[in-house]
Amino acid sequence: MKRVILTSSSGVGLAHADRADMVVPFIFRFVSGPLPTSHHLEQYLTGGYVRGDPEVRWSDLVGRLPQTGLAHKETGLIWFCETYGVDLIELWFDPEPNSQLQLIWTLDYLRSHPSITDRLRLRRVNFDLRGADGTELRDRMVRELEVADCDFEIANMAWEAYRAPTPELCFGLLGRDFPRLPFLKPAMEQLLAELPSPITGLGTTEARLLDLIARGHNRTKELFQPDGPLQTRVFDQWELGPLLEGLGSGPMPVITGLDPKLATLAPHDARGRNAAFRRSRLSLTEFGEAVLEGREDFRRQNPIRRWWGGTLLTNERLWRWDRQNHSLVAP
Repeated sequence: MKRVILTSSSGVGLAHADRADMVVPFIFRFVSGPLPTSHHLEQYLTGGYVRGDPEVRWSDLVGRLPQTGLAHKETGLIWFCETYGVDLIELWFDPEPNSQLQLIWTLDYLRSHPSITDRLRLRRVNFDLRGADGTELRDRMVRELEVADCDFEIANMAWEAYRAPTPELCFGLLGRDFPRLPFLKPAMEQLLAELPSPITGLGTTEARLLDLIARGHNRTKELFQPDGPLQTRVFDQWELGPLLEGLGSGPMPVITGLDPKLATLAPHDARGRNAAFRRSRLSLTEFGEAVLEGREDFRRQNPIRRWWGGTLLTNERLWRWDRQNHSLVAP
């Protein structure tokens, strides 16, 4: 039986767990920055290249296969599964918010390909794929479900909600139950909690960063490491840097001590930026202490232009999340 696993970047270790003939990790990060366009996502999965197009395709992350060699290169994912007689396509996406977003995007895409929907199986991964070792990934029992029509419908509804120009539809999802996709609603609430607070103007991760810096955790190496004290479930270490820079810039910064060279380095200069972050020694400003204590609102003193799903947050259109009352606050 030929088996393919579709997973997020958290599940790259499954490629060495002998659970499938091919493991395809999707690389998209949907939790920060503008969402990829529908055309971009389609091109990622259908394969093929346009001259001068530097974009990665799904097949670029899959090496030579014992049975088919490099036959998957520059082909569409669906075409490959149909042509090479794949019997089962398993979806392995853990509870992490970005992985859940990838799951609903994947299901939404696959629903329009009825030729393979009967080959789909949903694995209910209730643990962190990124933190699991090879033995655990190989031997752990993970419940398998057939993908039902209702799963496609929920995925379409949730994906369209996240892509919407306001977070209202996502907030509406919290009032519903999704027993077959049990990690979707918790992930959506974690994402909503990254909207600015109506009191401090900070999202959950921003507030946690300030709290840790106030407690003496002044080195970015410690703050950014995946198993460090921050314990963020939403952003990865590469997304924490811009978040931290946002707190240290603007008319009224809440932190100080970032290496000045960060302001001159290109966003894609990962090596230079990583070195600059490591040189930084962070502390709270007086204004930062007031924000952390809830006496000041960071967003009333500083500009914002940031994407949350399909929502562009600006000072004029600033949606907020009341964590105490679990409610969305309109601009």
